[in-house]
Amino acid sequence: MWFKNLSIFRLTEEFTLAPAELEQKLAQMAFRPCGSHEEFTFGWTSPLGKSSEQLVHSANGFLMVCLKKEERVLPASVVNEMLQEKIAETEEQQGRKLAKKERTALKDELIFELLPRAFTFSNKTYAYIDPKGGFLVVDAASAKKAEDLLSCLRKCLGSLAAVPLNTIEKPVKVMTEWLVNNQAPDDIIIEDECELRAPEEEGGIVRCKRHDLSLPEIKNHLDTGKEVIKLAVSWADRLAFIIDENLAVKRLKFLDLIQDQVADIDTNSEAEQFDVDFSIMSLELANFLPRLLELFGGENKA
Repeated sequence: MWFKNLSIFRLTEEFTLAPAELEQKLAQMAFRPCGSHEEFTFGWTSPLGKSSEQLVHSANGFLMVCLKKEERVLPASVVNEMLQEKIAETEEQQGRKLAKKERTALKDELIFELLPRAFTFSNKTYAYIDPKGGFLVVDAASAKKAEDLLSCLRKCLGSLAAVPLNTIEKPVKVMTEWLVNNQAPDDIIIEDECELRAPEEEGGIVRCKRHDLSLPEIKNHLDTGKEVIKLAVSWADRLAFIIDENLAVKRLKFLDLIQDQVADIDTNSEAEQFDVDFSIMSLELANFLPRLLELFGGENKA
């Protein structure tokens, strides 16, 4: 359940729904499996899994939700091979080349025919709302996954005023200065991974892993104008992660100080353990997110 990636949105209006009210609104879009001719479906499911039917899990004022997506798998190579056979057969029967519009129609018919026999797979995207701090935090490595969840929330709630985080200083500028000066704020330790990019369009990219970023070769790249677009850091001996140019947090790890705190609490069930993990994680991130904004000059609310 521990989040591994953070796509962070600022709630620009106060979130006032109680857990029961949010539950009621999400229920209108509860998860259901794909129909025989549906390519995919989205729906809300219990964050606790099969052990619970509640669509909202609340702890310490934080509200966790889980969006499930099921989709049918039609390999493009299979569809294309069958389509070419169908096109060749039709052209031979009619004695002419098919127009592009006709080929598209054949493809649509083929997909409609194959969908009921296609395998399905599903994935879940977790998120939580922090009404007090004013954040929506999505455990998603891609912007599309985060936007899908946000879109489904808006459908259920009618509206949700949420925008990506925006800081006064650009992350690229600040992270580049950290490496150029080989110095970061006291609670930040620069680790051994980064990605550098030349600022011009289609500029060169340099990726470094398990590498001492204070070495002259890194500075040489920076001296030629390359900028830091991803940087591995740790914060206050509590969290380790990669921060990117859009202020997204990737490959998040909760370090020993946090894990020891979890280990000190005895639980008797998976549900109790989930509750402990979520409580500690959300409180930790509630402390971290304001500091993340401070690192880049504070929040730009313009």
